[in-house]
Amino acid sequence: MVELIRTTDPVLLSWLEMTFRQRGIKFVVFDAYTSTVYGGALDAIPRRVVVCEEDLPAALSALAEAGDANA
Repeated sequence: MVELIRTTDPVLLSWLEMTFRQRGIKFVVFDAYTSTVYGGALDAIPRRVVVCEEDLPAALSALAEAGDANA
């Protein structure tokens, strides 16, 4: 597994999850529950999206489509 991105943006995260599922990209979101400490009021803990190494090129392409500067 390779870390693709860290984000506190729930819209980007939701879009990536939907896109990855549609394209069959294997992924896991780490820190999803940790980041909701204090009711999600703190953006101190970003969620980490990791993908399988073989899916990395497709995941990077999807991230670029999102217009993310980290792509």
